[in-house]
Amino acid sequence: MSKRTRDTSPSCIRPRLTIAIALVLCCVPTHAQELNTILMNSTFKIVGPDATIKGNIIFGTVFIMAKPIKERPDKGYFVLITAAHVLDKIGGEEAVLQLRRKDAGGTITAFGYPIQIRTGRSNLYTTHPEGDVAAMYVSLPHDIDIRPLTIEALVDDDTLERLQVHPGDELFCLGFPLDVDLNGFPILRTGTLASYPITPSKTVKKYYYDFHVFPGNSGGPVYFSFVNRIYANAPHFGSNDEGVIGLVVEQVGSARPEFKDLSLDVSRVVPSSYIRDTIAQLPETPPSETISR
Repeated sequence: MSKRTRDTSPSCIRPRLTIAIALVLCCVPTHAQELNTILMNSTFKIVGPDATIKGNIIFGTVFIMAKPIKERPDKGYFVLITAAHVLDKIGGEEAVLQLRRKDAGGTITAFGYPIQIRTGRSNLYTTHPEGDVAAMYVSLPHDIDIRPLTIEALVDDDTLERLQVHPGDELFCLGFPLDVDLNGFPILRTGTLASYPITPSKTVKKYYYDFHVFPGNSGGPVYFSFVNRIYANAPHFGSNDEGVIGLVVEQVGSARPEFKDLSLDVSRVVPSSYIRDTIAQLPETPPSETISR
């Protein structure tokens, strides 16, 4: 069962309170669950007022990762990941995350939780200089239903080459297309990798993905889950290779004016190497006033 207890529209945004339940520290999880479930439990909707059009709402997708603490690798900080343009388009100092909590009976409740994204004109998030990626530390309530993604789940070029990831491979994407969700959870959709080459990812800079991007998809994780994959000229029975290949940012269109209104149903994905770089740009620790324990 599920229910909502609060409207997540910008009208519900309130001044942020410094309260005891604010939490930056978290346990760094192991991959006991498969990636589909982990990402379902770490992906959330974000909404806020349009910075340019009064009365409009901006909504997109974020996912939460755990950035390990050097001295305590079993502990980490919550880091919010999304497309930079999603946060850039939200006006004001606050946005609202649609979080979820589960009670002892298993009932899931979705609720709006304001987070501060800037102070005045100063953004609290960092962006990649070459990719549409944003990362920021975030404080979250103790009692939410979440399993943050580990940084190791962001696949690197070595993994892509070892698994021989190639055009035609099936990829999954989580998001909130057209502001749609079910029980507060994102919608899972699929498509195929539609471009080549795949590596080096920082030379390629982007992947094309046979996937229609709707408003609300931007910032969603794109990932693979290969079972019994054949690579290196051999079947690997019993294997389950999983990883996040990037995040989806926009629909691809033709540069020719006569085709500008035609949809290719192809999207652009920013590779995971850019997400890793953006996380590395964050200060080693969050601002001291946000740490509760």
